[in-house]
Amino acid sequence: ATIAHALEKTKYEDSDVKWKELDPKYHFSCQFMADTVAMNSSDFIITSTYQEIAGSKDRPGQYESHAAFTLPGLCRVVSGINVFDPKFNIAAPGADQSVYFPYTEKDKRLSQFHPAIEDLLFNKADNNEHIGYLADRKKPIIFSMARLDVVKNLSGLVEWYAKSKRLRNLVNLVIVGGFFDPSKSKDREEMAEIKKMHDLIEKYQLKGQFRWIAAQTDRYRNGELYRCIADTKGAFVQPALYEAFGLTVIEAMNCGLPTFATNQGGPAEIIVDAVSGFHIDPLNGDESSNKIAEFFEKCKVDPSYWSVISASG
Repeated sequence: ATIAHALEKTKYEDSDVKWKELDPKYHFSCQFMADTVAMNSSDFIITSTYQEIAGSKDRPGQYESHAAFTLPGLCRVVSGINVFDPKFNIAAPGADQSVYFPYTEKDKRLSQFHPAIEDLLFNKADNNEHIGYLADRKKPIIFSMARLDVVKNLSGLVEWYAKSKRLRNLVNLVIVGGFFDPSKSKDREEMAEIKKMHDLIEKYQLKGQFRWIAAQTDRYRNGELYRCIADTKGAFVQPALYEAFGLTVIEAMNCGLPTFATNQGGPAEIIVDAVSGFHIDPLNGDESSNKIAEFFEKCKVDPSYWSVISASG
């Protein structure tokens, strides 16, 4: 069996054509061939979504991208995989309902975490767990939580927010992910993203509007964190350049957070745009930030709109 979880080929633009340039860092020549051999050698393949197999009308699926490709100067793959093969199976993961439940279920809320979450979000001191602060606590919070790497695009979200006066006037931004100190990371890509985050904070003077929280591992507290963000009438944003499934999207929606998620990958199947959440284009930051701003402007005029999207997730 093969459960690839994350095939890298579609995540980096022109990764096959540019393999020589990228190989010292990512070893794509070895990885792409190993993935192709593995999927063809398997008796059955487990995937999370249809998009992972066959993509959409605008983008090939992760497996489909291995059907035919060239690594210039190395090899050409023809008939690399048949995406119509019945050995493909879709088993969509879900979120634990005992952990990720709606913010409205007051009797189930994990109130023992509230003091720690209050500190996590609003304590103005910088420490090993959080930096930056939110000067205006009355503003809703847009929130994202992921690994700090290029594909997850957290730094991209920070840049969208930083460049949008419209969005900065409406909401605060809270990001959960990675370390603050590059020396604590062993991953070159994460180190570069950490530096980029610090550069954005300084360049756009984000202090007072942006909170960066280090990676969190307690899923029970994380579940309550989603709900506390919902208490502020905020939203969850998943800005990945590509996302095979999008478990945090499911978690956030289960907790009642209106969710904006990448249109590249699995979240496009999870969310019905403008009904149960919103699709955003991770390659068009201006369009995405305007879409988020329009939602919050509409909520200011009609507060019930937030509840409609929240309940539909």
